[in-house]
Amino acid sequence: MTATVAGDVSYDLAEGPVWDGEHDRLVWVDVRAGHVLTGTLSSLTTSGTRVGVTLQLSFDGTVGAAVPADDGSILVAAADRLVVVAPDGARQDGPRVFPAGELRRLNDGACDPQGRFVVGTCTPHDEPSERELLVRIESDGSTTVLDDDLTLSNGLAWSVDGSRMFSIDTMRRRVYVRPYGPDHVGERAVHLVVDGGYPDGMAIDTDDHLWIALWGGHGVRRYDPRGRLVARVDVPAPHTSSVAFAGDDLRTMVITTATKDLTPRERDRFPASGMLFTARVDVPGLPPTRWRNTCT
Repeated sequence: MTATVAGDVSYDLAEGPVWDGEHDRLVWVDVRAGHVLTGTLSSLTTSGTRVGVTLQLSFDGTVGAAVPADDGSILVAAADRLVVVAPDGARQDGPRVFPAGELRRLNDGACDPQGRFVVGTCTPHDEPSERELLVRIESDGSTTVLDDDLTLSNGLAWSVDGSRMFSIDTMRRRVYVRPYGPDHVGERAVHLVVDGGYPDGMAIDTDDHLWIALWGGHGVRRYDPRGRLVARVDVPAPHTSSVAFAGDDLRTMVITTATKDLTPRERDRFPASGMLFTARVDVPGLPPTRWRNTCT
């Protein structure tokens, strides 16, 4: 199938869509602009589902990810630390994820089945290294390092039963899998290697199939639990950055894209680049876990 345009705004680097069903809103970020956005879904029309922007929060520096919390606030992965934005707009600094002055920034993040925030890093200019982090923020604000040898940490997902964690190392084109539980994290293994683009954001459906957005790949691919490609959604934009399931039935796929790194000719050829897209799928997504706010 082919996704349809869901909005009128073209973003530099839209990323990390998350559906907050409790508050009937979509949350996403424009990374380099330092914006956190929320929006609502319109009813289905002949042109597909639309996303209307309802709020834009601005931060100094980059914003790698933003996730809804269980109390209605939003946890934001700013450049090097977490920030909690309360429902009334008040902001509270949370834990610093890595020491000040390190040449890295926070990137994609998500909540594990226990409501703990897991977030990765990349270099400020997305140039690959082999020392990027994947960390988990514990309930007391301490940091547990899960990986310290990544090139560019990106999408995260957990299996339906919560026993496996999937994570993306973009420049190696790898999706890792490891045993996961409330009190343990097992050794990682390569689940699959992607071709035809670079794996970026990721989501999982109720059949334990991974949906992976491909940077430079013009779409989102669906992989079965054995890592076999079984379906795809085409997107008329080269840089597909992330994917989420939204709506009451979690069957509306929301796809973010970017204009970042496109040449003027590519922008002319793909004028919808940077916009949000939607598509309807048969199998619903797994609802994301909200962050358990321990900072208030």
